[in-house]
Amino acid sequence: MLAMSALTLHWQNQWGTSFQRMEDAQVLAHRLQESAALLEQHHLVAIGRPGLLVPTSSEKLVHLPSPPPAQPPLAAPLMARVSLRQIPAGY
Repeated sequence: MLAMSALTLHWQNQWGTSFQRMEDAQVLAHRLQESAALLEQHHLVAIGRPGLLVPTSSEKLVHLPSPPPAQPPLAAPLMARVSLRQIPAGY
């Protein structure tokens, strides 16, 4: 009975932690939407006043070099003997 009570308390704590993380993620998503809306409003106002916008040309473009290809991480020595197969997307 004591073990079941301990497991129940542990699971309730895990659920509470996960729920708190979900609420935090929802708050951040809401803030992101508000920020995007404010930026959109700012750019719409700037379009309404075309004198504030700077004309551009192809000479003013900045070209950045492509990033180097990512190196695959080295396997840990314990995992070196284990062959890891690729898991198809959606599984």
